[in-house]
Amino acid sequence: QVQLVESGGGLVQPGGSLRLSCAASGFTFSSYSMRWYRQAPGKERELVATVTSTGSNTNYADSVKGRFTISRDNAKNTVYPQMNSLKPDDTAVYYCNLRRQAFEYWGQGTQVTVSS
Repeated sequence: QVQLVESGGGLVQPGGSLRLSCAASGFTFSSYSMRWYRQAPGKERELVATVTSTGSNTNYADSVKGRFTISRDNAKNTVYPQMNSLKPDDTAVYYCNLRRQAFEYWGQGTQVTVSS
């Protein structure tokens, strides 16, 4: 079965950096685009970044453009958002997402808190 396991969250000061990871299993990872979402308290879940199956194309929400970089290692079945210049508004639970045929799959999420 599909499994998505996020890691790498934590507490970071404003202006700092974090790299999250999503380890995937149970499907042919190299055949699918992967996405990261985030959800802050009291807010709707927001699409943050997308990477295509080969990693050749990426898309970002305007709120993170220029600060976040999404990449993937198909040999390791892992996708990574590198988050730089973090702001308090980036505080949220971050989720890895797969859309496969008619279904969506989510990881358990990893908390990112940006605070001094």
